Amino acid sequence: MFFRKLARSIPARKTAVAPAIVAFAIINLSCITGVLRAQKLAQSGPNQRVEGQVPENWRPGTGTIITGEAADKAKAAALVKYPGGTVNRVLKLSDGSYAVHMIKIRWPHHVFVSKNFEVTGAIG
Repeated sequence: MFFRKLARSIPARKTAVAPAIVAFAIINLSCITGVLRAQKLAQSGPNQRVEGQVPENWRPGTGTIITGEAADKAKAAALVKYPGGTVNRVLKLSDGSYAVHMIKIRWPHHVFVSKNFEVTGAIG
C-alpha cells in the first residue's frame, strides 16, 4: 500500500517541480545576461561619451579604493575640471594613475587623473 502511494505521488511531484526548476533557470539566465549586457555597455556602450585618454586596461570595478592625501588631490583635480558632481570614491589604478568615480552629475561618471594629479580623460 505504501509503495503504491509513493509511486503515484512521484509523478505528481515531478510535474510540479519541473516547471519550477525551468522557471528558476529562466529567471537566473535573464538576470545573468542582463548583468553581462550592463557590463558590456559600461565598458564601451554606444552611448558612452569619452573625452581625452582612458587607461588602456581600465574596466569598471578595477583599481583599489584609496583615501588620504592622494585621494583628496585626485578628487580636487576632477572637481575642478567637472564641477557639480559628488565624488563617492577614488581608485588607484595599477599604473599609478587614479579613477575618480562621480555621482549626482549628468556626465562624466569616471574621471581619470594622472600620477601628477592632472585630469587626462573621462568616460560616462
